[in-house]
Amino acid sequence: MSLSHALLGLLAVAPASGYELTKEFDKSLGRYAWQAGHTSIYPELGKLAGRGLVRVVNEGPRGAKTYDITADGREELRSWLLRPPGEGTVVRNEHVLRMFLLSALSPADQRLMLTSIAERTAAAAAELRALLALPPNPDRGPRADFGRLAGEFGLRQYDAVTEWARWALDQLGHPDQPDPDQPDPDQPDPDRTSTEPAEPAATGS
Repeated sequence: MSLSHALLGLLAVAPASGYELTKEFDKSLGRYAWQAGHTSIYPELGKLAGRGLVRVVNEGPRGAKTYDITADGREELRSWLLRPPGEGTVVRNEHVLRMFLLSALSPADQRLMLTSIAERTAAAAAELRALLALPPNPDRGPRADFGRLAGEFGLRQYDAVTEWARWALDQLGHPDQPDPDQPDPDQPDPDRTSTEPAEPAATGS
């Protein structure tokens, strides 16, 4: 994914100025999908215009420009959206890597990590569910419903991770079960017993 495709997607819904596009990234798009500020958005719009993927349709006072997507821009956006995610890119997913390495922790730390994941994703799902329950904002015009499908995707993803973390906790067993990496205090220490001298046998006088 890239900033250029995010901008093309926004402009495919409706023409917008650089300022209006920046405000879109201040909302859910920037929080959940792709963060970007005006220092990267304005130069990227210039690059897109240079490639013929967007065009300036209006120029207002103080040099404010309104951009619209071109036919080539729509084709580029369509091609990118229909391409399988990650095709031609190096896979680097920190979240999945953490799951692969989870067993490197002690059972107690595994439970700590999984409990944290379950709590964080459950809280995030509750927050997103409340946002999705709000009616569309008519002030956003054609973008009033923009991102609702993505929001539903995110909600289901949070719910799935929460369910997985709770399932994983169940697989670890009860927290009171002994940690196999820790010595059992009720069992004699073999190193210690092997070095201690035996009690002298009692002898008759």
